[in-house]
Amino acid sequence: MSTTQSERLREILEPLVTSKDLDLEEITVTPAGKRRVLRIVVDSDEGVLLDTCAELSREISDRLDADDAMGQGEYVLEVTSPGADRPLTEHRHYVRATGRLVKFQLAEGGELTARILTLDSDGLDLEVPGVKGRRPTARRLAFEEIAKARVEIEFNRKSNSAAGATGAGDAEAEEA
Repeated sequence: MSTTQSERLREILEPLVTSKDLDLEEITVTPAGKRRVLRIVVDSDEGVLLDTCAELSREISDRLDADDAMGQGEYVLEVTSPGADRPLTEHRHYVRATGRLVKFQLAEGGELTARILTLDSDGLDLEVPGVKGRRPTARRLAFEEIAKARVEIEFNRKSNSAAGATGAGDAEAEEA
């Protein structure tokens, strides 16, 4: 996709996306046979509902048809939220990942897997899980020390805050 088309699409789409209180994360156009796929990735601090994606997709489709920004060729429009394995690249991504387990590739080499507790403009306060029964340890990681970061999927994490709030529900689920 040419820079001109990319800039033009962003110029057209950003106001539609922000009007829904969403962030425009990514725009890609890829060939798919005789057609192209226009993929628009949106996100927010609260996540993105399917209904919101559908509504935004209709608005974007109408706007692109009226503007002819995609030219005359056929294309498929996809409006989606980022997947769970999306890299953390912006400060807002780290904010949204607070409380989550993240795998960091360190700039000096090596890896670190830790839970984000808090963050500020300079870096992250982390809880590094203990190994073989040892207690977790605290660590501060500056943003410039991070080469790459990605949320780790946890299927059976026991949350301290959720345990007290859902204790009765857990008992009912066990009895059922």
